[in-house]
Amino acid sequence: MTLYLDVIWLLNLLVDFFLLWLTGIILKRQYALWRIGLGSLIGSIIILLAFSPYATLIGNPLMKLLFSIIMVYSAFGYRRLRYYLSNLLMFYFVTFFTGGILIGTHYFISFDPGTESSMLLASIRGFGDPISWVFVMLALPLAWYFSKGRVDSIEQVKIQYDQLLKVSIKIEDFQCTVNGLVDSGNQLQDPISKSPVMILSIAEIEGGIPEEVRALCHDVDEIFSGEKNIDTRWSDRMRIVPAQSVGRKSQLLAAIKPDSLILKDHESEWTIPNGLIAFREDPLSADGNFQAIVHPKMASRKPVLNVS
Repeated sequence: MTLYLDVIWLLNLLVDFFLLWLTGIILKRQYALWRIGLGSLIGSIIILLAFSPYATLIGNPLMKLLFSIIMVYSAFGYRRLRYYLSNLLMFYFVTFFTGGILIGTHYFISFDPGTESSMLLASIRGFGDPISWVFVMLALPLAWYFSKGRVDSIEQVKIQYDQLLKVSIKIEDFQCTVNGLVDSGNQLQDPISKSPVMILSIAEIEGGIPEEVRALCHDVDEIFSGEKNIDTRWSDRMRIVPAQSVGRKSQLLAAIKPDSLILKDHESEWTIPNGLIAFREDPLSADGNFQAIVHPKMASRKPVLNVS
């Protein structure tokens, strides 16, 4: 079997570069591409040494670990032990994760039992064959993109999970408990009392939702203009809240003062004595993770001044 040393070395260099780069992106490290390149260059030396009298030594796991330590140090430096170990462990995680994607994709696309023994032998030797090199060169960017996307998705879900609260609402006979997302972009408040406003979607809420509440979702203009009347027990609770979204003119929302509004996280619960709730019929979350958007002042657990 003919071995193309320059191709093997270049492929290893590119793979190490991608892995170190992805490690820095996931951990949000401050890095320079030239340092990433230096680390990958050091890692590629192991290929050259594999064709030297030190080939047996290079196959030792401790030697491979030593190269990894030097690579990570060259790419990200050393600030403290915890910082460095975090970089090193993430580098190994990214390596195994990306490698698993490549191996799984390779065997999913082409699996020939007749050639399995020869492929296994090539893998044991550690160099593969020209076909596998082409596959890695083409598939590695896709695996890198997929890995980064999955990690970003996991991180986003974790951030959302950390910002989710249990919201319990009671308005006369209507009661519900939903998940609420704390969103700093929600700055809705009553212009007079400065009471914060929570947005609640009734799309997925089961139970006896009063018709007056549904009317506040789609008949707001008629109610404000007097074309449609609602019971005084609801009009006394109602507040007019101006709202504005990107690309749209200012509009008015009808918010209701509930009898009880309680927020709860994994540690404690607290009551919002002066919060308001604006209703909408459309879902707020495409995947159903939350049904309410909580005003950040409500999540601060501090009583909000109410002058009304």
